[in-house]
Amino acid sequence: MALIQRRKSVIVKIGNVCVGGDVPVVVQSMTNTDTADIAGTIQQVAQLARAGSELVRVTVNNDAAAKALPAIVEGLEKQNVQVPIIGDFHYNGHLLLTRYPECAKALAKYRINPGNVSVGRKDDNNFRAMIDVAVKNQKPVRIGVNWGSLDQQLLTRMMDENSRSENPKDAREVTMDKIILSAKVSGVQDLIDVYRMLALRCDYALHLGLTEAGMGARGIVGSAAGLAVLLQEGIGDTIRVSLTPAPNGNRAEEVFVAQQILQSLGIRSFTPQVTACPGCGRTTSTFFQEMAEQIQSYLRENMPVWKTQYPGIEELKVAVMGCVVNGPGESKHANIGISLPGTFEEPKAPVFVDGRLMTTLKGDRIVAEFIDILNGYVSARYASGPVNAVERIAAKV
Repeated sequence: MALIQRRKSVIVKIGNVCVGGDVPVVVQSMTNTDTADIAGTIQQVAQLARAGSELVRVTVNNDAAAKALPAIVEGLEKQNVQVPIIGDFHYNGHLLLTRYPECAKALAKYRINPGNVSVGRKDDNNFRAMIDVAVKNQKPVRIGVNWGSLDQQLLTRMMDENSRSENPKDAREVTMDKIILSAKVSGVQDLIDVYRMLALRCDYALHLGLTEAGMGARGIVGSAAGLAVLLQEGIGDTIRVSLTPAPNGNRAEEVFVAQQILQSLGIRSFTPQVTACPGCGRTTSTFFQEMAEQIQSYLRENMPVWKTQYPGIEELKVAVMGCVVNGPGESKHANIGISLPGTFEEPKAPVFVDGRLMTTLKGDRIVAEFIDILNGYVSARYASGPVNAVERIAAKV
């Protein structure tokens, strides 16, 4: 793991998950179902949790959504999905939380947007009402400002009034200790600047994310570019990658991207990593690309079971290389790797385990045989500790 000096922050407990302090950076996500659709929301929350989301946020925008929350939480508990549910409130959260006390109790945390909770008002009574409910139920809150929904007139007036006061109020005097802050913007440089300033001015736990990150490559690259800089500086206690999914796309993609950002930086490990070359004129066949995809899918599919059986399995490194130029070298640097033959090369594939040549595969069963070797390595290395796995695997092959 990377030796990054984390910014000191107050630990906040959200259900069974802690955020802040020296706790590893937490990955979270958000549903896009109609929360009033109880079955559909339970299904998507479970999908996100099984993908690795440690906190899941749901929209609470109307009476039907607020009424549904207790049943959603109960349904998840029946499925043994132990993920804290966060309520996302805008405009009318003060009404919903006071009108539906069972909703307020069921949620593990409230997200409050001060930019729109008091739109059209000259005071912050709506905000205070939500904080009162949080204090009564001993729930933490995220005070989450988004640039696109900030009420500039209210903000300016309240800051002016506070600055002219003989005793200016600190946020802690009118709220409570269980606070997480976020200040999301849609520009990478703005995000970095804002969070650097926040990190210097407070010790609250910080939620990082590029709001409205966008679709596909734009959303992934933008989020990675902004979050990586801040995380490398030790700023950030929980992250969400706000990708716009493709129609009928996999909502869990945002979880995988968030995990990969943390794992690429060496901050946390979630799943075995597959190193594969990009291909060139030496690899005119797509076989190695297909094999790399098959191995990555195989690892991800098996991780839910492997995590319970093999401690440390998430740090496994696998290499699937396409030719002799970098293949043997990268394979030796991985825990287990295979160097496939490139165009016009001899049709054989050496397999390396812990830096040593173990065997050479040939024929049309290379993928199946490599998976057998991979399974043998996992059971020998991670069930019995870091012993010499080469001899144990060789004995089984």
